[in-house]
Amino acid sequence: ARYDATGTNITFRVHSVAATRIAVHLYASPTGAAERASYVLTEESTDLFSRTVSVATLRDTYGITGTVWYGYRAWGPNWPYHASWTPGSSAGFVSDVDSAGNRFNPNKLLVDPYAREISHDPLRPGMTDRTVYASGPTYRDRDSGPHAPKGAVLTTPTADVGTRPARALKDDIVYEVHVRGLTMNDPAVPAAYRGTYRGAALKAAYLASLGVTAVEFLPVQETQNDTNDVDPTGTAGDNYWGYMTLNWFAPDRRYAYDRTPGGPTREFQQMVKAFHDAGIKVLLDVVYNHTGEDGEYDGGRYDIWSWRGLDNPSYYSLTADRQRSWDNTGVGGNYNTYHPAAQDLIVDSLAYWKDTLGVDGFRHDLASVLGNTCQHGCFAFSRTDPGTALNRITREMAPRPAGGGAGVDWIAEPWALGTGTYQVGNFPAGWSEWNGQYRDTLRRDQNKLGVDPVTPGLLATRFAGSSDLYGDDGRRPWNSVNFVVAHDGFTLRDLYACNGKNNTQPWPYGPSDGGSDDNISWDQGGIAADQRRAARTGQALLLLSAGTPMITGGDEYLRGLRCNNNPYNLDSSANWLGWSPDTDQQNYHTFTARLAAFRRAHPALRPVDFYRDTDGNGNGLPQLSWHTPAGTAPDAGYWGNAGNHALAWRIDGTEFGDPAAALYVGYNGWSGDVNFVLPAPPAGKQWYRVTDTSNWAEGANQVAAPGTEAPIGGQGTGYLLRPRAVLLLVAR
Repeated sequence: ARYDATGTNITFRVHSVAATRIAVHLYASPTGAAERASYVLTEESTDLFSRTVSVATLRDTYGITGTVWYGYRAWGPNWPYHASWTPGSSAGFVSDVDSAGNRFNPNKLLVDPYAREISHDPLRPGMTDRTVYASGPTYRDRDSGPHAPKGAVLTTPTADVGTRPARALKDDIVYEVHVRGLTMNDPAVPAAYRGTYRGAALKAAYLASLGVTAVEFLPVQETQNDTNDVDPTGTAGDNYWGYMTLNWFAPDRRYAYDRTPGGPTREFQQMVKAFHDAGIKVLLDVVYNHTGEDGEYDGGRYDIWSWRGLDNPSYYSLTADRQRSWDNTGVGGNYNTYHPAAQDLIVDSLAYWKDTLGVDGFRHDLASVLGNTCQHGCFAFSRTDPGTALNRITREMAPRPAGGGAGVDWIAEPWALGTGTYQVGNFPAGWSEWNGQYRDTLRRDQNKLGVDPVTPGLLATRFAGSSDLYGDDGRRPWNSVNFVVAHDGFTLRDLYACNGKNNTQPWPYGPSDGGSDDNISWDQGGIAADQRRAARTGQALLLLSAGTPMITGGDEYLRGLRCNNNPYNLDSSANWLGWSPDTDQQNYHTFTARLAAFRRAHPALRPVDFYRDTDGNGNGLPQLSWHTPAGTAPDAGYWGNAGNHALAWRIDGTEFGDPAAALYVGYNGWSGDVNFVLPAPPAGKQWYRVTDTSNWAEGANQVAAPGTEAPIGGQGTGYLLRPRAVLLLVAR
């Protein structure tokens, strides 16, 4: 629904293939009163209904002033219109679902999937009865109109979103964080702004000082939040991570200081500008594989409050007989990403967040569903089919070039739960991916010594950008988004401090359900100093690997959740980021910030193409060379032997315009000391130590400030590296 250029008329337009009648109902307020007016829409084509109404008529005839709130009622083959129908009656009813999968029910007021903001959630304080929206013989006649969310008719927002950073993804350090959790515990943010977009904007300078160049917010599109704080010490109804989306255009009101109509949208734009002004991209975690309308529950009920009531078989994948939701993700039912109209909604939503709200890139939840080529009754992923949502998205909104510039950073979570959905390394050109194999390889090598075999060859492949996954289809190392932990699972601290999950503990650290039992974690024998060392080693390997590194909010301070590995519902002080670090946490923060600065200062760590093992400029050094601890080149036997737990590599900085003539990284994954014999630095140079993650070096200066690096020596110098540690040297 939108105003015309003069602001004197509103046009309502809605898609439905099979609807036989659609009416728009208009309200002066979203709750507490019946509609003031209703209009039957005209069917413009086989799938488009519209109606234009005069703002003056709404004001003078119906007393609707200020924000216009609206919702739709729809009829179709399974429930054709009958003249005697009134809200709450069964007049015209034939069936809850027909053979084509239609689930029209005019008793259910429907949210416009294209609404720019919505008034409230389906459930809210004082109205927690889900069955108002339900189908089936007991509930189909219940009128949801007085309770249902309404769309707000807004003028097109025009706030300044600042100058977009054009930085190449290879040069980014991504910081994944929840917009509410970022500031709820922060005493430096005014209390009224904590947990809001406005509060998050105040953290731009901090993130820039940490070395973050792209902030990736967990989902901020509307989700069921209105009932979250009814019992602040309980978890019933909470959905802190926001992965059950109610609308793909509306910024979640809960995260806005200004919740008046239009306020969340303006405030989000102002937040984006604050990050852009600090040189930081804004990325969004988005969910287009399923919706918050959910699937079947209680033995055959389906909620009807938006997509399902307008065009169920176009918007959702159904079983082969079209009678039920088809679920290949474990979250209630797949969105029908191969249907053109369903794709339109995805593409239009992405374009709105990009063009109007200023977002620079998107991480797609369960993105394999976007590559599905089967609409109903099956799942078939394709990387090459031009008709998939994956390929349409990048065809219509160009990816950012390898060297930076205008474009969008497209990032996939390349898996879901169902058969055929694990597609790591198999996404089309233009897409980067969360590299789950990088995560698991590092975790196994650090935490499962002697239990899970990891060869030096596999480690080298991951450190060098995973060419086995991204080198066979024209993609580059930076298409690998490397990470050790993410929002779902253990924090970085808990990965190295917990042998298993503990999700049943009381509030504020629990309880929560689910959570993987396969965390590839280890508590380092319960020794706190060794736990911190393991975290330093993991962070160092992440920031020294080719690819695009992603860290999770709070991990720079070693935030812990006492082994809860599925904290989606913990909207609590324990799950919000902490801003009162102790000495060890502050030292770790300094360690992370200095390593991030080192990565930013050394382009040799951020290659646009995969490293070569040849000398590209005639200085006698290959671009990259691998070394055993003895300083020799690994042979096939060394590469393939999972009993070898140490590896080193040297990068010729001169081939990358690096300020250092060469870089050297040594990794001792073994449980004992290992002596590393250093290879030759460039002619006339010596090796200097930037950091050693060993326990003996822990402290505020564990990463040397530029110019204060300790001299180590030249070729043949031995360096005793303590267990499970990383050594970083520069040649100068």
